[in-house]
Amino acid sequence: MFDLIALIKTAGYMGIFGIIFAESGLFIGFFLPGDSLLFTAGFLASQGFLDLTLLMALTFAAAVLGDSFGYAFGRKVGWRIFKKEDSLLFHKDHLERAQKFYQKHGGKAIILARFMPVVRTFAPILAGVGKMRYPTFLFYNIIGGALWAIGLTLLGFYLGSVVPNIDKYLLPIIALIILLSILPSVIHILKNKKERHQIAQLVRSKLKL
Repeated sequence: MFDLIALIKTAGYMGIFGIIFAESGLFIGFFLPGDSLLFTAGFLASQGFLDLTLLMALTFAAAVLGDSFGYAFGRKVGWRIFKKEDSLLFHKDHLERAQKFYQKHGGKAIILARFMPVVRTFAPILAGVGKMRYPTFLFYNIIGGALWAIGLTLLGFYLGSVVPNIDKYLLPIIALIILLSILPSVIHILKNKKERHQIAQLVRSKLKL
């Protein structure tokens, strides 16, 4: 795990805004550390390094604007993104997993996906591809953005304020947040026979190298 505290102190408010915006709506941003970044930024606000009100406003705006950009991208580009070849920053599996999640949960997926890495990046793009009405999308987008961006920031601020020497436990807490965020995807893979088979084949091919 790289040093999030150093990253936040170096990047500042605009860096935080850029990372949250990119992870929310740019398909190349799926690998960015949104959950842990928000929590750590909230912790730093509790220690006086950042202003909590400004931080919440910026992260909320970045989340909503990022999702709106993803929606516009999906609506304009359409199904052509499904024809894109796999590359270092793009894999069809990510898009297909987000598509299944979106089809299952509908508009609520925009809210639920906020708490699922990778899925949260592609969900607004798929809403645009599916031509969801923008007012409807914006409604779910605002709710999801508030719960995710403001909620995780406040959680970091609260724990940083009430738990003595919380900096000693920061890495385990961040690790737990990451674990909880990827848990739904892990459960989905374990329940899906096809995906289990693909992973087993990949592991076997790596062991032969």
